[in-house]
Amino acid sequence: MDRFRVVPAAYVVVRRGDEVLLLLRANTGYMDGYWAVPAGHVERGEAAVEAAVRELREEVGLEVDVADLVPLTAMHRTGGNGDPIDERVDFFFLASTWRGEPRLMEPEKAAGLEWYSLDKLPEPLVPHEARVLKAVAEGGGLPAVIDQGFA
Repeated sequence: MDRFRVVPAAYVVVRRGDEVLLLLRANTGYMDGYWAVPAGHVERGEAAVEAAVRELREEVGLEVDVADLVPLTAMHRTGGNGDPIDERVDFFFLASTWRGEPRLMEPEKAAGLEWYSLDKLPEPLVPHEARVLKAVAEGGGLPAVIDQGFA
């Protein structure tokens, strides 16, 4: 019997006052045309927090210390279709301190990079990320673990 497997990913909500930094996804085959926070898969042998630091550097050119990443929530989500790529555990972090100026580092994967006010977020947003951003905007904390897509 095969054990259940999930794909881990790390997300970083980069916050400057009441604004967050968002990328417009393009040419990835997943949610292209949607706004998203910097994120990516956790690689083999890498901790989720290390993946967050790496993805922030690779996607938007920002350097952040592990100690400056504040955990927001972990989201266990499913596409409900049984496809292993749609079985996920997402680790969301908040960064309010970093070094460098944001810039589009992977223009082949993103068509835009903008700061948006938390009360005027663009449409469309990647749905599971929109849920986390809504909680950040409302100033309420998120439970340590949330789920999405389960019956």
